[in-house]
Amino acid sequence: MNEKRSGWDCESTFHQDSVTASQQVKAYSELLLRTGRRIMKSLQEMYAPNSFCFGCGPKNPLGLRIRSFAVGDEVVAEWKSEPQHVAFAGFVNGGILSTLLDCHGNWTAAYTLMRKSRMDSSPGTVTSSYEVKFLHPTRISKTMHIRARTTSTEGNRVTVEGLIDVEGKMTASMKGTFVAVKKGHPAFHRWE
Repeated sequence: MNEKRSGWDCESTFHQDSVTASQQVKAYSELLLRTGRRIMKSLQEMYAPNSFCFGCGPKNPLGLRIRSFAVGDEVVAEWKSEPQHVAFAGFVNGGILSTLLDCHGNWTAAYTLMRKSRMDSSPGTVTSSYEVKFLHPTRISKTMHIRARTTSTEGNRVTVEGLIDVEGKMTASMKGTFVAVKKGHPAFHRWE
C-alpha cells in the first residue's frame, strides 16, 4: 500500500508548524530541568536501550545520544552541541548535523512502520538514500529543535523529511528514504 501526503513542503509548511512542536519540546525540557529527572522515555530508550549507534544509541558514552519523541504525526527532539562538535569558530560541523538528521529520520521511519503494522518493537531500519541541505551556519552550543515527518510509505520503505531549527531559523533540512531490513541483514538486530 502506498501512502503519500501531498502539499507538504519542508521549507515552508513544516517551518510554519515548528513553533508548536518546538514549544512542546521546550515545555518538556523545562519540566525535566525543574524536576531534575526524566519523565518520558525517548523512542531510543523504549525500543533500543542497548544501542551503541553513534548518533542515537543510549549506551554509547561518546555518541550524540539524540532523544526522539513522537508528537502527533511528527517525531521531535532537542539537542545541544558541545565544543568538540565545532567545524570552525563558533559553528557546528556539517557531519554532526547530518548524523542528527539521519538518526532522527531513521527513528521517524521505524516509528511509522511500527504504527502502520501495529508492531510492539521497532524494525531495524537503515538509510537507503539521503540528502541534506545546509541552509545557514548552525551556531555551536545552541539548542537545536529537530523535527521530521513521513511523507510517503511503500511496503518497508519510508520517505521522511526533516529539519533543524535554531532560535526560530531553519539551518538544515533533509529528505531521505529509510528501509526496514530483513533477517540476515547486518542491521536486522540493530536496536536490540
